[in-house]
Amino acid sequence: MRGVMRRTFLAACAAVLFSGAALAQDYPSRPVKIIVPFPAGGSNDIIARIVAQKLTERNGQTFLVENRGGAGGNIGAETVASAEPDGYTLLLTAPPPLTINGALYKKLPFDPAKAFAPVALIASVPIVLVVNPSVQAKNVGELIALAKAKPGSLNFGSSGIGSTNHLAGELLKSMAGVDIVHVPYRGAAPAMNDLLAGQIPFMFDNMPAVLPQVQGKAINAIAVAGAKRAEALPDVPTVADTVPGFEASSWFGLVAPAKTPAPALAKLSGELETILKMPDVKKRLAELGAEPGTVFGDAFGQFMTDETAKWSKLVKASGATVD
Repeated sequence: MRGVMRRTFLAACAAVLFSGAALAQDYPSRPVKIIVPFPAGGSNDIIARIVAQKLTERNGQTFLVENRGGAGGNIGAETVASAEPDGYTLLLTAPPPLTINGALYKKLPFDPAKAFAPVALIASVPIVLVVNPSVQAKNVGELIALAKAKPGSLNFGSSGIGSTNHLAGELLKSMAGVDIVHVPYRGAAPAMNDLLAGQIPFMFDNMPAVLPQVQGKAINAIAVAGAKRAEALPDVPTVADTVPGFEASSWFGLVAPAKTPAPALAKLSGELETILKMPDVKKRLAELGAEPGTVFGDAFGQFMTDETAKWSKLVKASGATVD
């Protein structure tokens, strides 16, 4: 009897292993949707399309990017959180819906810590302080002096309340002791359009979105918000050179709905680990001022846990809220 039970148990285990291997081999067998929870044209969208193109080339199935902006990324994130956990609806996002909005909103339609399965850190990007050329400030010190000379009259834009770009501005406001006014937009692209038009004097934004405009001399980059200078803008100093201790940066990561089968997650993670090492992808990311991610699976999950703790402290310190 025991022998029969043991054989039955081993057969069941073998069936599970075989089905998992088969799923990993067959996935994807139809088009995959990658939700970007912000409007087209921003850094998140640019990074997502680079990844989607490579995944499509390597897997023989279309990885389609769909923009679902609004509510600081919550609308797109909720779409993925409530999707069928089969690996065919994914979320490629910046930090807000995964690590910031939990502290910013009193209630979310999903639990950031439980609604998603981590896949990969796609890229890390510097945040850059940029100004319209009409602004009489060529560096951070001059911008701070201008803000102090006209308290409450200097506006800065962002991709939305609670975005890393917004919080970078709040950090400058706090650490430099200046009275500047936040103007939130429904995404980075609309904010950039108003910066280019001179409707707002300055903003913090991610390197991939600002670099072409800086290189085209449409706007001026006066500082990098990270701990060190960016390779893409080697002559631009850091904010910390003027405001010691200042540091803010951003990243993009891919997640799937919780309970997505492990073989599908492993397939995606493995594919992305290969893609992010490809010379042409590394070159394209470098051109955007981004660095390819090196954290995958559970390690990316721990990364998000650490990021949540960091950003939550900054949200509370800034007093930012949506509700």
